[in-house]
Amino acid sequence: MSDWDTNTIIGSRARAGGSGPRANVARTNAQINAARRQGNVLSVDKKYGSTNARGDNEGQRLTMVDRSDDIVKPKKLDATVGKTISRVRTEKKMSQKDLATKINEKPQIINEYESGKAIPNQQILGKIERALGVKLRGKNIGEPLFGPKKK
Repeated sequence: MSDWDTNTIIGSRARAGGSGPRANVARTNAQINAARRQGNVLSVDKKYGSTNARGDNEGQRLTMVDRSDDIVKPKKLDATVGKTISRVRTEKKMSQKDLATKINEKPQIINEYESGKAIPNQQILGKIERALGVKLRGKNIGEPLFGPKKK
């Protein structure tokens, strides 16, 4: 027998040592169920595509839940801040709606901040500070935003 009679296979279909059939990827539920009936599937993993992938990506947005039984209330706005907003707004003869349109927010948000029910948002507080010209964060709440100039 000569070398002319043997076939040499080169490439991806070549199997050295008879390693078995090539693994197929089951993409649909029907393919997964068929593989389970044959006893071929070992595990099913959900893989996430690129950032351009559309569809259900809830797994990426899930966060780890704190397993303690403690109920932590969200931080509320201090009552002095709400009273200061209300006082300065009325001194400038502005309604809640006027202030809201000036800072590009809804009037309901101004109402929540003045009543002290709002969860503090630093961006909104900064907008209100600039619109009213009064400090609302940190120390010296109620003082003018731009104090006396230093020489």
